[in-house]
Amino acid sequence: MPVEIWVNPACSKCRSATAALDAAGVDYTVRRYLDDPPTRDELAAVLERLGLEPWHITRTQEAVAVEAGLAELTRTAADRDRWLDALAAYPRLIQRPIITADDGTTVVGRDEEALATVVAHSVDQGRVDQGRVDQGRVDQGRVDQGKRA
Repeated sequence: MPVEIWVNPACSKCRSATAALDAAGVDYTVRRYLDDPPTRDELAAVLERLGLEPWHITRTQEAVAVEAGLAELTRTAADRDRWLDALAAYPRLIQRPIITADDGTTVVGRDEEALATVVAHSVDQGRVDQGRVDQGRVDQGRVDQGKRA
């Protein structure tokens, strides 16, 4: 799977990101991370690729952040494992969309610059195919698993 995007279909940034990938003809797979949450190890790997810490991709304003105990955690290496555990246990806290590519390109696709990075790498890696099969496409809050000619 060359490019994967972690989405919450109810999120406007996720819909914008998939629309930008579609417009550019990028082959990608959608992962509804609330239905198929990333493991702690997957989160750690994505953070390594992003060069970020868990608190950098945490939606601390979500109501569930209190339940997850985030207020008591420091943003230090001492609590890093607890942050990862919280993200794995409460995937709603994960900032979205996260886009990963098999060449190591990984971004939090919340702005045009981040999306442009993925598109540019996809073009360079030959992942752009106008006649592709969509493995998943967000469209008005749902994911299509159908084919596109």
